[in-house]
Amino acid sequence: MLNSLITRLNDRRDAAMDHGEDAGFTLIELMVVLLILAILLAIAIPTFLGVTKSANDRAAQSNLNTAITNAKSVFQTNSQSYPTATALAASLTTAEPSLSFAAGAVNQTSNANNATVGIAVSATGQSVMLAEMAKGTSTCWFVADLASAENGVTGAATASSAAGTWYGKQTGQSVCTPGFAGGLSGATWQQNGFPG
Repeated sequence: MLNSLITRLNDRRDAAMDHGEDAGFTLIELMVVLLILAILLAIAIPTFLGVTKSANDRAAQSNLNTAITNAKSVFQTNSQSYPTATALAASLTTAEPSLSFAAGAVNQTSNANNATVGIAVSATGQSVMLAEMAKGTSTCWFVADLASAENGVTGAATASSAAGTWYGKQTGQSVCTPGFAGGLSGATWQQNGFPG
C-alpha cells in the first residue's frame, strides 16, 4: 500500500512537471495583448482630454455666473452703480472667498490656488465685465452686465450694446482682458448664455 501511494505521488509530480514546461505565454500572445492595450489607449486618451477641456470650460463659466450674481448685488447696494474695479474686486473677494478677483487682465498664472476673475467697470459705473481663462486652455470666457446701453462691449467703440447680461467667448488667448474699448477682437457674444 505504501508502495502504491509513493508511485501515485511520483506520477503526480511527473505530470505537474510536464505541465509546467508548457505553462506561460508566447511572444506572439504578449504582442497581441500589448496591441489591444495600445488601441484602447489611443481611443481613451483623446476622449479623456476632450472631457477635461469641457469640464474646465464649464468651471470657468460657473465661476463667472457666481461672480456676476455677487457683482449685481454690489451694484444694488451701491446706489445702482458699480464701484471702481479695484473696490469691486475687494467686495467680491469678501462675498465669494473661493474665487480670486483682480482689476484688469488675468491669465492662468494670476493665482495658482484659485480661479482668478478679471474685472472691468465702465466709465459710467453702469456696466461691469468679468473675464476668466479656462484652466489648461487658451479660451477666455466673459460675462458683462449692462444696466443701460453701453458702447464698446460687444462691437466697435461706437456701437451700442443693449442693456442686459451678455456672455462672450474668445479663443487663442494667453491673457483675458475685460474692457469696454471697442469689443474684444475675435470674441463672440450673445445674451442667452455662453456661446458654444
